[in-house]
Amino acid sequence: MNLVRLGAVVKRETQRFLRIPIQTLIAPWISATLYILVFGLIIGSHIQLFEEMSYIDFVLPGILMMNVVLSALGQSSTSLFFQRWTRVIHETLTSPLSYVEMITGYVIGAVARSVIVATGIYVIALFFTGANLSHVGWFFFYAVMTAIIFSLVGLLVGLWAEKMEHLSILQTFVITPLLYVGGVFNSISMLPEKLQMIARFNPFFYLVDGLRYSMIGFTESNIMGGVIGLSAGAFLLFWIVLTLFKRGWKLRV
Repeated sequence: MNLVRLGAVVKRETQRFLRIPIQTLIAPWISATLYILVFGLIIGSHIQLFEEMSYIDFVLPGILMMNVVLSALGQSSTSLFFQRWTRVIHETLTSPLSYVEMITGYVIGAVARSVIVATGIYVIALFFTGANLSHVGWFFFYAVMTAIIFSLVGLLVGLWAEKMEHLSILQTFVITPLLYVGGVFNSISMLPEKLQMIARFNPFFYLVDGLRYSMIGFTESNIMGGVIGLSAGAFLLFWIVLTLFKRGWKLRV
């Protein structure tokens, strides 16, 4: 892997979201602030899930995870789609860049955007709560690995989409609903027993629960199971995206 070529792709991807900060950074910060105020403080002040923690501390990891997922997905999917749409992708394909360098550049750009968004939300949360970090290593692992996975999912969406409306289909009809029922705002122990079993098949539950464990030390799942799932998912998705790039699926005319 050539670091100079990789750096050029990363620079292009980071400049892309830094040129429109209101849409890519400020908007999620404002949205997260509203979630923290409404669900964390206003409604949360009347909710006591567990004696040892406040409701705002419980929901903050879910709000962070939600923004990491959507930021990574949005960055890579729109970037690849618009390069296909404007035919700029042909210049990239004929350049000396390898497919691994192309994909890695997209991923690093999406991870960078997610990290900046998550950092901003964390700083904002400090004004309303302690924003604890019980396990710093696990925090960075879950945040970064989640960003990597959904940047790769975003590349699949960017390859598949034929028009702009297609970019929001997965987020609207799959990711957002699964996030909301994945334990962002409630403990699964609050659900009926049968629904608890169904909730455990929701992969987003393990993402939220893992980040929650890293922040407040509370978990409802097996942490190592989440680690294995994230690692396996990242490798599998990278292999799929790499295979599609090599075949030129929807990249070459």
